[in-house]
Amino acid sequence: MCGIVGIAHFGQKGHHETILNRMLLAMRHRGPDATGLYLSDEVGLGHARLSIIDINGGHQPIHNEDRTVWVIFNGEIFNYPELRNDLIQRGHRFYTQSDTEVIVHLYEEYGAGMFSRLNGQFAIALWDVRKRCLLLGRDRIGIRPFFYHQKGSRLTFASEIKALFTDPQVPRQLDPQTLSDVFTCWTPVDPLTAFKGVAQLPPGHYAVWNNSGMHIERYWQLNFDEADAGQRPFDAWAEEIQALILDAARIRLRADVPVGAYLSGGIDSTYISTLVKNNFNNHLNTFSVQFEDKRFDETQFQQTALSVIQTQHRAIQCADIDIGRIFPKVVWHAEVPMIRSAPAPLMLLSGLVRRSDFKVVLTGEGADEIFGGYDIFKEAQIRRFWARQPNSALRPLLLKKLYPDIFDQKSGRPNAFLIGFFKHNLTMTDSPVYSHLVRWRNTSQLKKFFSHDLGAGSDDLDQFSRRITGKLPDRFAQWSPLAQAQYLESCLFLSNYLLSTQGDRMTMANSIEGRYPFLDHRVMEAAARLPAKFRLNGLTEKYLLKRIAKNQVPDEVIRRAKQPYRAPISHSFMSAQAPDYVFELLSEAALKKTGYFDPPKVQRLLAKCRQHGGRLVSERENMALVAILSTQLLDQQFVQAFPSYPDKSLTHAVFERQATIPS
Repeated sequence: MCGIVGIAHFGQKGHHETILNRMLLAMRHRGPDATGLYLSDEVGLGHARLSIIDINGGHQPIHNEDRTVWVIFNGEIFNYPELRNDLIQRGHRFYTQSDTEVIVHLYEEYGAGMFSRLNGQFAIALWDVRKRCLLLGRDRIGIRPFFYHQKGSRLTFASEIKALFTDPQVPRQLDPQTLSDVFTCWTPVDPLTAFKGVAQLPPGHYAVWNNSGMHIERYWQLNFDEADAGQRPFDAWAEEIQALILDAARIRLRADVPVGAYLSGGIDSTYISTLVKNNFNNHLNTFSVQFEDKRFDETQFQQTALSVIQTQHRAIQCADIDIGRIFPKVVWHAEVPMIRSAPAPLMLLSGLVRRSDFKVVLTGEGADEIFGGYDIFKEAQIRRFWARQPNSALRPLLLKKLYPDIFDQKSGRPNAFLIGFFKHNLTMTDSPVYSHLVRWRNTSQLKKFFSHDLGAGSDDLDQFSRRITGKLPDRFAQWSPLAQAQYLESCLFLSNYLLSTQGDRMTMANSIEGRYPFLDHRVMEAAARLPAKFRLNGLTEKYLLKRIAKNQVPDEVIRRAKQPYRAPISHSFMSAQAPDYVFELLSEAALKKTGYFDPPKVQRLLAKCRQHGGRLVSERENMALVAILSTQLLDQQFVQAFPSYPDKSLTHAVFERQATIPS
């Protein structure tokens, strides 16, 4: 796992070394072990390395036999031994044992067609000297980030936006459109980022950059066609997917350093840890986060899992005040506004992994998206059932299975407000985005805190829904309602929210690489072909996954009620021990200076949050607090005072080992 940077400027000789070094220094956390540069008249490439495979020989950039193809690469190619053997048989000669060198020779054989042959998580930049062409690519799911700024014939790219901002030619300004999107669906919408003029290469895409400009192509898309779904019995599906998950875990153990695993106490991470412990590694080390606030704590289930799989386990205790303390660092690494504080404990957890001398961890991310594990899928199913008889008094009561507060705790009668909330847009079942309308409507209420100018230019929910609908696959309408909901969750939420703010960015902040067996494209493609009832059976989520895990995962873990991963919010920022930056950034003067939010409305929110240390604040108000605060932090760190956080200079020498390779 590493960080990559680059500058391409056709028609003009480049003097990029100084800027590339500054870009690498801004991402030192991604690759603390070594750096390397390739410099030519038109292109400069830089690499910061976290050594995991071929520790002594895998320094980048890496080239082919005659040095006409050069590559820098962030990530891992898990099927590299198989690809390497095939390429050797085809006559290619290797000078390293690294997975990176496979990319060079695979390009010589297949050009841009190489991406469909890679099983991995990656961001790649490859310079073809003969063709004077730069090939850029990102993995299918978007596990690894790839950001760029384009101005005329000059292209600047990097694994993180902060690296781009060390280049004086890249502007630093928050994008109002993305603020509107985050305050609607929690994430930026591809290819936008939080900053104007900075785009991201979408997952499953590659780009060709030459003197004609940039051309972007899709090479992979998640497909929920169920052509053969009715022809196979359940046991055949279970056997196939169990084998695929096992193999996905196996190849993700390929490393020249120890590999650990996260253990949250849920079925997903427990199943992965069990597979590894029982099949590949009798000395597996696992890691978890435990909360001071028992509403969020899963220690009981972690201990249940540990009693069976018997790993070497370490846990970090997270108090509310820890979240407030570390939150500025979280925003600095996430580079996007957030509506939840959940990334903060994960940053603390990756710190524990690093202090334990590990560089790689497996996690259970992705299972909820591909096997139908989220409440939003069950909620949509109940609402569709209710919509057939919209005046029914009984059908909406099924929501109690998901949200116990649907009943008044004192009277035992249905809560009229909540019933009305879920009934909004109930009969719009023909909408392609029906499954997500409730969430988007709820989150978009946060935009009432926008300033007049920002609010006037933001999308309403209908406009936003049309934008998303315009990006959907041609066959989307033929998919089952569950498949439609899963596709939306995977393409909107998974890459830009879950894998960004809770995955890559929080692990790499501490120089840790996360690996995700459930996001092996073979597993995803097989799960997408499953009959819908094998993913969500009635209101039983992850039906098939639970069945194949039942002989290896404790029943208590499998049968436990779904508990979304969350962390405390208002009490972390509003208690008597709250850090000073919170009140400074949310002061009337600071809010007026940035101009994003309405100061009187925010002050009323803060007054309510201060009462009882923020413990009586609604979920939506909690979301508003962290969204406003993270936006203010983002503006302070990247717009107003860059690069004052965390390093005021960004001028001292690039770190431990650097190789500069001329063309």
